[in-house]
Amino acid sequence: MFLSLPRAYSAVKRTGMASSLSLLAGAVAVSLLGGGSALAADAAPAIDTGDTSWMLTSTALVLMMTIPGLGLFYAGMVRKKNVLATMMQAFSLCCLMTIVWMVAGYSLAFSNGTPWIGGFSRLFLNGLGEHIHNGADVPFTIGEGTPNASTMTIPESVFMIFQMTFAIITPALIAGAYAERMKFSAMCVFSVLWSLLVYAPIAHWVWSPMGWLAALGTADFAGGTVVHINAGVAGLVCALVLGRRKGYGQDDLAPFNLTYAVIGASLLWVGWFGFNAGSALGAAGRAGMAMVTTQIAAAAAGLSWMVMEWLRAGKPTVLGIISGAVGGLVAITPAAGFVLPGGALVIGLITGVVCYWSATSLKHMLGYDDSLDAFGVHGVGGIVGALLTGLLAYGPLSATDANPEGIVGSFKQLIVQGEAVMVTVVWCALVSFIILKLVDVVIGLRVTPDQEQEGLDTSLHGEQINL
Repeated sequence: MFLSLPRAYSAVKRTGMASSLSLLAGAVAVSLLGGGSALAADAAPAIDTGDTSWMLTSTALVLMMTIPGLGLFYAGMVRKKNVLATMMQAFSLCCLMTIVWMVAGYSLAFSNGTPWIGGFSRLFLNGLGEHIHNGADVPFTIGEGTPNASTMTIPESVFMIFQMTFAIITPALIAGAYAERMKFSAMCVFSVLWSLLVYAPIAHWVWSPMGWLAALGTADFAGGTVVHINAGVAGLVCALVLGRRKGYGQDDLAPFNLTYAVIGASLLWVGWFGFNAGSALGAAGRAGMAMVTTQIAAAAAGLSWMVMEWLRAGKPTVLGIISGAVGGLVAITPAAGFVLPGGALVIGLITGVVCYWSATSLKHMLGYDDSLDAFGVHGVGGIVGALLTGLLAYGPLSATDANPEGIVGSFKQLIVQGEAVMVTVVWCALVSFIILKLVDVVIGLRVTPDQEQEGLDTSLHGEQINL
């Protein structure tokens, strides 16, 4: 009830003491009688503090996925001479992508424009509104798949920074494919261009209500296409363009410290609740279901990878079970708010097996050096999850005010999902290849053989681990 009192006090300041004392007294009386919410509604559209609190928490959780989560996860899987350089990639990309998103990325992804790209109304976060209210107060409408789209009110600043954390982690995921051999300067330039030319357009296509893939009915709750397929395919292109690491297939490329990797994977798992449940954009039942399905899929995929490895190699490994769990988290991302727990179990079990095959057999059959399996886990896991969403989506769960019937698993929806996957793969692969070639011509992509042999910690950053 006390929430109405500050608004009444503001009214006194606006209208003058004599004419407003009665209003203030009335506000106190209404508040004591339990009618404060009506008065607040009359004064201004109310920001939902519960939804906002959950979104602030989710934003922090997703940021934790990059620093320190992904930094530790990747650093634990490279060799000792490249640990600091790998952590530097995650931390520097957090800084760099924050500014890119603030300057242009957010505007290109979410402000009004065309079905292909957003406009320029939010460059440098110009005119960042007070709240989101079904598009009435910001230059975009919250898209299909958002719970209570006609009534939800959270600050636009919170929506913006939540989306910023997605824009931060996506290029950081790509680093797993080119680890131990890309120049730091090349990484910075590539990541900036890739964020603007690949990430922002695909985010607009899928998540903006103006986007042409959204118009087709693509179901991507938290980033199966936008984040994981996008990052995985870009990682594969990077691995192919850069070539294999020096000594690949001959030298010992074993991880330096799997303890780091386990800690990083654990932080990723916890942070993923912000990633998926936060994508409900509110603290409601759908967020709860997204959290449930996320937990189940991660656990199922970790176990299925472990069992496959146990059967084929004779021993279950730490690296295997954490890789499987991350694969399950990837695959449930597009489906988290659209499937029931049983569907999540199916997605997890299938993904663990498929990602295990991709990260072991497929990679060796085709001969590419995806250093930390960015494509094998994120690309392949994202594709599996996006397609299975089309089959397993439960309509009543995904129903919104904008789409009362919801997204229902069917052969038709599977085709729609397949189209979105193919579009993402083709656009990402083509533009990533062009960017890499341009960067290579201008400043060069790869460190010298001597720098690679010495290790990137020392050769690029002048630092090393003394353990």
